[in-house]
Amino acid sequence: MSHTVQEPVPATIDDQERYSRQVLFSGIGVEGQRRLATSHAAIVGCGATGAAAASLLARAGVGTLTLIDRDFVEPSNLQRQILFDEQDALDSLPKAEAARRKIALFNSTIRVNAHIADLVPANVAELLGPAQIILDATDNFETRYLLNDFAVQQSKPWIYAAAIGSYAATMNILPAAPESSETWEPTACLACIFPKPPSGPVETCDTSGILATAVNLAASLQVTEALKFLTGQPQHMRRTLLSFDLWTAERSEITAAHSRPDCEVCGGRVFTHLSGEGRPHITLCGRNSVQIHEHHRPVDFAAMRDRLAPHGDVRFNNLLLRFERPPHTLTLFADGRAIIQGTTDVALARSLYARFIGS
Repeated sequence: MSHTVQEPVPATIDDQERYSRQVLFSGIGVEGQRRLATSHAAIVGCGATGAAAASLLARAGVGTLTLIDRDFVEPSNLQRQILFDEQDALDSLPKAEAARRKIALFNSTIRVNAHIADLVPANVAELLGPAQIILDATDNFETRYLLNDFAVQQSKPWIYAAAIGSYAATMNILPAAPESSETWEPTACLACIFPKPPSGPVETCDTSGILATAVNLAASLQVTEALKFLTGQPQHMRRTLLSFDLWTAERSEITAAHSRPDCEVCGGRVFTHLSGEGRPHITLCGRNSVQIHEHHRPVDFAAMRDRLAPHGDVRFNNLLLRFERPPHTLTLFADGRAIIQGTTDVALARSLYARFIGS
């Protein structure tokens, strides 16, 4: 009787094998892969676009990822947010942490910094300062204008991306390069193209729905541009605002190659959003909810559970607490920030926060 001798299973995956097909691509090669391994990219938002972008960057071997998200996983996310599963939704796991855990399962060799936080003027430098490039995966223009202010001030490239319905759009923003680094020709900034945020009713995934394919197109375009930059090839980055509707096949492209001479941000260097002037509470995309982020204090979840239990259903883990008192649900994070579901009335949301959490 013959016996088959099994070779021992290696304890780790060899990076040369892992990235072998990517290295064969002439645009990356051995040197490009080496540069990716020492690169650092930040993604603001870990929803649909952010989850797809994080997966692509992690699989490409970008050595350090910073993930920033203020929200948690819900069942309605599973249709398009590729890093999350049913258990994440049942546990209401914060998206940044859920993404970090999933990435560790398919690429344990990279570093992922997960921040369960709202990006605001007070923390933008700390969270985004170390990254070489920033990928926008947010759901609101308030945060995008903050990103734009910070990136222009710090001469840090960032990539705008949006997806709604069957529509996807993306644009590279390359501020004037810092003198100490490799150079590139600057592009228009976000404020050059959109001096003011959209006025009137704005479509959201709650009102118009969204196709997962549109999300993945936006993320794929965005990550490809990021890979060009991180491998030292900014000259190949697209210099247009590109949009595409997958359902109708309509395509448009607007030049963004040059800044607007009278732009307040990249021309006048007036950083209104970075200074925090008039920053409002933000109504989140995709839910009837308001975020309260005016309190910054550590929360004792066990003590808070005992306090709230007589008033409704409470459950918590070490990352967040969920308090359900129909028709409202209050999700409280460890830093005192909260998401109030069941209303878009900021005054009511603040009243509920003060009543149950404290002012």
